[in-house]
Amino acid sequence: MVKVKISEIGGEFALIQRLTERQRMDDPRVIKGVGDDCAVLVRDEESHWLLTTDMMVENDHFSLKWFTPQQIGKKLVECNVSDIVSMGGRPIWGVISMSLPQSTELEFMDDLYEGIYRASSKYGLKIVGGDTTHGSRLVLNLTLIGEVKREKLRCRDMAEPGDIICVTGKLGGSTGGLRLLLKGISGDIDKHVNPVSRKIEEGEAISKYAKAMIDVSDGLGSEVRHICEESGTGAVIFKNNIPLSTSALSAAESLSESAYDYALYGGEDFELVFTISEEDIGPLRMEFKDFTVIGKILEKEKGLHIEDGERLFPIESGFDHFKYEHENT
Repeated sequence: MVKVKISEIGGEFALIQRLTERQRMDDPRVIKGVGDDCAVLVRDEESHWLLTTDMMVENDHFSLKWFTPQQIGKKLVECNVSDIVSMGGRPIWGVISMSLPQSTELEFMDDLYEGIYRASSKYGLKIVGGDTTHGSRLVLNLTLIGEVKREKLRCRDMAEPGDIICVTGKLGGSTGGLRLLLKGISGDIDKHVNPVSRKIEEGEAISKYAKAMIDVSDGLGSEVRHICEESGTGAVIFKNNIPLSTSALSAAESLSESAYDYALYGGEDFELVFTISEEDIGPLRMEFKDFTVIGKILEKEKGLHIEDGERLFPIESGFDHFKYEHENT
């Protein structure tokens, strides 16, 4: 029997599809299952539950060479809260599971949880349980339960041809910081070691007007692809419109690399990508201003492209756990 590697079938997302398509989803309480930032479950007539989980593995998602225990705990919370915010919701409860090396010191755990609790308190999030075991390296997993009003729920499959694509904030700073660390070059690494989710209120403000929404965890290009795959559409990203952070530009200049590549394919910026009708951009700006128009949703047959002047390039996939050799992060 020929054994096939996960990387040979298309990586992380092909694996998820293969494993989940075997289960028939016929539970009317499940509004959204696999394929979005959160699962969406019926709560009552006015709201839904949101359920999300994210795992961080030592030397894949963080390195003890560069992260303090407090920063690791903070990142664990921020990346999960970002998933809830990207659906228009609010986090409520969390449970944490951990695999700890037997050499782990009590002081390290106290500092780790100081970071977890400090970040959680910003969002009104309470940690209510979890599980602990031992292993060869540190592995952390946080599962969150949140809530969202039905009218504010925003999913990946809500985009329509003609929608404008927007993104909040600036992009590329996290990957720029990581590249500096990996190359041993001094510079601004704050966006990498101290990532921050958009505020709950910002997600709610956007959800009043947006159609589809997703957070930037795997890169802008990857997130636009996810929206299009779920919505059955195409898209064009205007390269010159992509908002680049000053730290991304500085790192790219130091390393002779592309800040646009950091933004498109790096990830962990935890900004929000959303689609919106052109006529709703003005009303949204009256409530929330920190976003940039970066593209347009097209008919599916028009494909997925990046427009750079008069040239078109395909939108490549972003970060994939099974396609790339991991460098210590």
